[in-house]
Amino acid sequence: MDKNKLFVGSLPWSINNDSLKALFEQYGEITEAVVIMDRNSGRSKGFGFVTFAKAEDAQKALEMNGKDVEGRSIVVNTAKPREERSGGGGGFRSGGGGDYRRNRSF
Repeated sequence: MDKNKLFVGSLPWSINNDSLKALFEQYGEITEAVVIMDRNSGRSKGFGFVTFAKAEDAQKALEMNGKDVEGRSIVVNTAKPREERSGGGGGFRSGGGGDYRRNRSF
């Protein structure tokens, strides 16, 4: 696990990569600061990641957890590896079974 990388959640919609970096640069050298954007709308998803050059600096920056940023209490944790998504999955219309309306009672 990368101890240099932090997950930052509950971000205000106005935060971009530069302002995210500015929030955390007081703790040490940042190699990357990324706000995750919705690929369809282009809007922020309200979370991002900050990667520090040194793990010690990332650990110090954990004290930002719960801090107020533009009226929102941000969440800061050590980033965890992304879990693989399975390809299957039942959605409403997946699988057999025919027309769902046929089995409904009105």
